[in-house]
Amino acid sequence: MTSFPATAVQVRDRSRDPRRRRVSLRNCLYHFAPYGFHATWNHLAAAHRIPRRIEADPESLARALDELEAARVVVLPRAAAFAADQRERKRHGRRFPIAAHPWDSWGGHGIAYCPDPGKHPFEPLPVVVGRVLDACAAGADPRGRCLVCGDEDRRPRRACRHCGVLPGGRNNPI
Repeated sequence: MTSFPATAVQVRDRSRDPRRRRVSLRNCLYHFAPYGFHATWNHLAAAHRIPRRIEADPESLARALDELEAARVVVLPRAAAFAADQRERKRHGRRFPIAAHPWDSWGGHGIAYCPDPGKHPFEPLPVVVGRVLDACAAGADPRGRCLVCGDEDRRPRRACRHCGVLPGGRNNPI
């Protein structure tokens, strides 16, 4: 499997067939999908109007990739800092993280996981991702209110009624 940057280059390559460029954009989601694969694809397709017949608007792929890369830029420094902190803790014999983090330090899947691909935040990915990471860094408790939209009437272990985000992600719903 190639890396996110290598796959992004394939999406931007206008000499490639637009259908292959669309496949490359979907492959980018294997590396970074903040809402989960299907919900992130649905968000990008809706926000950038990616048509079924991609030949009608191949530039929609580049617009979608720009948004995905901007969100990834928000995550990378925090993931690198978390990884550096983990290495330091391991060097001192402490092998477990202090607290669970809401993102995968090797990817970025499920930062704002949406179990229903059709229901996800409508704001740009970098805004939503930044909001969730800032709230987690500030020690916000996702049991009290939604980290994305601020809804205070959350149902335990269920996705937010307003934005569709499941706190804690797919494997650890809060």
